[in-house]
Amino acid sequence: MSSPETDEDWIAGTFTSDVGWDLLETLVDIGDRMAGTEGERAGAEATRDALDAHAENARLEPFDLQGWVRGDSGIEAGGEPHDCIALPRSLAGEVSGEFVDLGYGLPEDFDADLEGKVVMAASNIPSWYHRFLHRREKYYHAVEAGAAAFVFRNHVEGCLPPTGSVGTEDAPIGEIPAVGVSKEVGSRLARRFEGEELSVEVECETPDATSHNVHAELGPGTDERVLVTSHIDAHDIAEGAMDNGAGTAMVLELARALAEREAELDTRVEFVCYGAEEVGLVGSTHHAESVDPDAVKAVLNFDGVGRGRDLAAYTHGWDELGEAIETVADRFDHPFDPVPEVGPHSDHWPYVVRGIPGYHVYAETGDEGRGWGHTEADTFDKLESRDLRESAILLTELAVELASDDLDLPRKPDSEIVELLEEQRYVEGMEVTGDWPFDD
Repeated sequence: MSSPETDEDWIAGTFTSDVGWDLLETLVDIGDRMAGTEGERAGAEATRDALDAHAENARLEPFDLQGWVRGDSGIEAGGEPHDCIALPRSLAGEVSGEFVDLGYGLPEDFDADLEGKVVMAASNIPSWYHRFLHRREKYYHAVEAGAAAFVFRNHVEGCLPPTGSVGTEDAPIGEIPAVGVSKEVGSRLARRFEGEELSVEVECETPDATSHNVHAELGPGTDERVLVTSHIDAHDIAEGAMDNGAGTAMVLELARALAEREAELDTRVEFVCYGAEEVGLVGSTHHAESVDPDAVKAVLNFDGVGRGRDLAAYTHGWDELGEAIETVADRFDHPFDPVPEVGPHSDHWPYVVRGIPGYHVYAETGDEGRGWGHTEADTFDKLESRDLRESAILLTELAVELASDDLDLPRKPDSEIVELLEEQRYVEGMEVTGDWPFDD
């Protein structure tokens, strides 16, 4: 850790830095950064070049993936068209069936006769429900129930149809057509067409594609690494400023600040900005499966930072990770909440399931669900540079804590991860989506 005499320098440098903000602006101005596209590659190259100014061995690591290219989509009911967008990796096709509104789309809501029907579920969950339900979980409950198509209704006002991928690692293209509709369109469909025939059509292409992870490093030449991570890709309908241009900007800010504090690092730090997170954590899974788990001390993953001033982080049951956050929060007298629960929906997860200590750091917004995320309203103008800078100070200090020889971070055996998932009732959902990571 730095001394009071040197704190003044790196903190001042971080609070006046524009390098992350400039990269964020570059990323959002690229346009479409969908996984496997030229835009995603341009984002990866811009990130590599930015990291190269502050860290060593900046490079791209390519990997193959299932591509998906959006075409037209539509809903027809009552002889009228209704606006929608396809969910990435939806199956192409046109189907019709009786329309059923399942409300929140809780698991028990699918215990009905849904064979051949078009079902709709909301993007949020009730406040009393015991855990978050991911879009893919609702989709695959619909698949298991024999539904002909899936309609995903946003809970956020503003005529904003939500996006978000379906598909599994083993079967990247989903089994039935899937579309997103705005809260307003969903409300109209439920009011006027419940029990009537509704048609859903999705057009798309599914070419082979290539994505890239970006790597750079600094610090001592230890075999063990601390990974500081984010994802570069974004959904094609939006700028991807909050999700996750800001996270990648944060990685760059930490690279700049840690370069000033390199002498304090006891463990090598590797910066990894992944491709293809939005279509199933493909880039992070590719990397996690290629490294020795014993060579990764911890993962510090940024997904959703910058949306607000105060930070929180899932710590996945590691008390030591929570204590490190509390140390940093106390040192700077700044809010930063450790959340001891499991959060299996970002790029830290392929490491955590291998027993590696991992954070998912995000900004507290007070919003229910994703807010503007996964809609065309995820735009640059909603972020503020001061939030990015303040968070970068806290997260730089946390990275130094993680890299310290004084912090011992034990691995968790599979049994402990399974116990956490069982306690928080994730097992059923992960099994239905094909994401259960452990052998029986």
